[in-house]
Amino acid sequence: MEPVRIGVIGLGGFGRQHAATLAGIAEAELVAVVARRQESLDLFARQVPGIPGWLDLDRAISESGADAWVVATSTAAHVPITRTLLTAGKSVLLEKPVSASLAEAESLAPWVAPDSSNLMLGHIVLFNSEFRQLHDEVRGRGRPQFMDWVRHRPLLNQTRFPGENPMHLTMVHDLYATQALLNREEPEAFSGSVANNAAGHPALVLAHLRWAGGLLGQYTASFIAPAGMPGNGYDRVEVFGPGWAARMQMNPRPIQVWDDKARWPMALEIRAEPEGPTGMMAAELRCFCRVVRGREPVPIGATYQDALQVQRWMDRVEAAYSGRETEGKG
Repeated sequence: MEPVRIGVIGLGGFGRQHAATLAGIAEAELVAVVARRQESLDLFARQVPGIPGWLDLDRAISESGADAWVVATSTAAHVPITRTLLTAGKSVLLEKPVSASLAEAESLAPWVAPDSSNLMLGHIVLFNSEFRQLHDEVRGRGRPQFMDWVRHRPLLNQTRFPGENPMHLTMVHDLYATQALLNREEPEAFSGSVANNAAGHPALVLAHLRWAGGLLGQYTASFIAPAGMPGNGYDRVEVFGPGWAARMQMNPRPIQVWDDKARWPMALEIRAEPEGPTGMMAAELRCFCRVVRGREPVPIGATYQDALQVQRWMDRVEAAYSGRETEGKG
């Protein structure tokens, strides 16, 4: 397959991971990076030399020759940037969520292909090796009865991501994963609780979803872990079915290091070394390249329609814990 010419917008931690991974996989040719600050471009140039960089998105689109783009900016910038790219006829891999607002997320609909072939949502958990095995176990063993998904991040995240809701920042991963496990089945009831920090922003969100047949899903996401915990905190899931159970810890990976504090040197299943990136981000980006080339459809859990479904789930949970909706309404 001819490599797909791809640019990356946003050079924060995750954007740099995307760019470094694209620079090392055969399916892609990294031809552009776009950032808000020259310092970010300079930092990336030291990591991966020779990649053209821009501070102006419109110039990058017209001058880079990129056929597809990865959008890894702040959530607030997702929709306007993605609209610009789709309007220009480009394919987009957009980091989740689409937006903090359901209405804004829905506003992209006129520019998205019916099969979502020009817009794929970035959701690396779908490509995590343990999750893929869990997916196979569920398919082979039968419908779960109870799922408990947990994501804790340290207090530092309250200052690193001011005003961010842990439901939108981390719980969203688990909702997408649930959507894939249950083949997009819609829950019949939603409830939720929230604990705010001193600034009045959510620091802990609990969500409960119920599906037909009594399947219950419990979701926890927080920014309340001790400051000494590494920035990626920890994630786990437990799934129970008739006569079987499974437990998975996606983060941290098995290797852990301690010196003056605990460290997760490989918190996620991501290795972006130039000689051959491996792990879930590399698998996701290779999939995106095949989607751009029309070799496969966007997978379940990564289409625009999937994103809107999960966005509606989060909207229902937020409505429940803010008092706009009572528990049990379908």
